[in-house]
Amino acid sequence: MKNLNLPANLKDKIYQIKVNSQNDFSKIVSYFPLSSDEKQLIVTLMNNSKSFNGFYSIFSDHISEQEWNKSKAQIIKRFQDELFDID
Repeated sequence: MKNLNLPANLKDKIYQIKVNSQNDFSKIVSYFPLSSDEKQLIVTLMNNSKSFNGFYSIFSDHISEQEWNKSKAQIIKRFQDELFDID
């Protein structure tokens, strides 16, 4: 599988990176919508993945970098716990 070599602060914001059968990046799902600069960095790192279908987020609220850093561990843990409860 391809690797984007994302900076740690951006990697934390990504829930899932999907690839297609040709091992090309097809979809990036983040917890909250990414900023334009974050999206641009990811697109640059993808190196023109032809099958990329776009950015998606689990939550629609926009939060600041400060809010994310303050509560990211709690948000990620809560989301993962609730996801496992679905089974």
